[in-house]
Amino acid sequence: MLSVLNRYMLRALLFNYAVALGAMLSLYVALDMFVNLDEFTEQEGVTLTAVITNIVSYYSANLVLYFSQLSGAITLFACSATLARMRKANELTAVLASGVSLYRVATPVVAFGLATTGLLVLDTEWVIPSVAPKIARDHDDVDGSRAYAVLFLHDRDDALVSAARFDPRTRDLHRLLVLQRDADGNVAGMLEADHATWQPPDLVRETGRWQLERARLTSREVSAQAGLGPRTARRVTHPAYYESDLSPDAIQVRQSEGWVRFLSLSQLRQLERRGGSNLAEIAQVKHARHVAPILGIVMLLLGLPFFLDRSPANILTDAGKCMIVCGLCYVSSFVAQSLRAETASALPLWIPVFIFGTLAVVMLDRIRT
Repeated sequence: MLSVLNRYMLRALLFNYAVALGAMLSLYVALDMFVNLDEFTEQEGVTLTAVITNIVSYYSANLVLYFSQLSGAITLFACSATLARMRKANELTAVLASGVSLYRVATPVVAFGLATTGLLVLDTEWVIPSVAPKIARDHDDVDGSRAYAVLFLHDRDDALVSAARFDPRTRDLHRLLVLQRDADGNVAGMLEADHATWQPPDLVRETGRWQLERARLTSREVSAQAGLGPRTARRVTHPAYYESDLSPDAIQVRQSEGWVRFLSLSQLRQLERRGGSNLAEIAQVKHARHVAPILGIVMLLLGLPFFLDRSPANILTDAGKCMIVCGLCYVSSFVAQSLRAETASALPLWIPVFIFGTLAVVMLDRIRT
């Protein structure tokens, strides 16, 4: 059963969180639209209605990505605004006079921060991977009308898949080329097809496959003594199929820069087990996924000591100090994630947690309550 104080603070926290969520996401969208508005109108003959539709479609999908980037700041703003208002109205003084510790006041705030951190985990592990193909779209090709080449994407069994053209609208591959490799990375076979159509998994097949038209298979025998043998080419009888993990959605995602960030932890582990991709980048993204919710809590704990005070004076000064300290924490984590790892070690991602987490503990211990 929630106490009167908890219910009162929870209502204020929810209201301020809704305000912060709407304000920060709107500001993010407005700034991004201001920079990239010309890209929505680059297509020839596009109407105003189509431009507006593309803008709404693009940003409605990317809101979940923006939320993952701003979640910690939104929670910090909501909690800080709630405590600042209580302090300004002398409500914290009344709470202290009733014998309630300021640490008791901070308890529902921290609990609320943990709950909103759960929303961040839900967003990054389920929501973003489910809409990754939409997030991967460029500003100037929201409707997917532009075909492009596919160049050497890693597939199952360490194969490399290329195509002269992939059409996002029809979801077909033209002039498909699959390089099949052995354990040493040598090309042991080459599968070519003029056209490939995707067939998703069903009740019979657990994996999807591409149905090939005018397929040709060139293989080479491999032996330990002689190495690669002579080539043997033959035309594959129709219908021919190529089982693949590269669905049209997966191709669209992998064409995007930084596409690994759109995957869930389970998908990252599968990609890591398959090998062939940038293992250092995968390790960095996995560590960043663990660091993000922890850093959000650290930022909240950093901000609380600036507002847990019995004095109503100098609130703006304390808010400025809070913004500087928490801003340094946020910027340092952003810089650490921007560093491209050359090895699987991702220690730089954890350095802001160690530094600012220790600072938060010291500052919380110095609260006069």
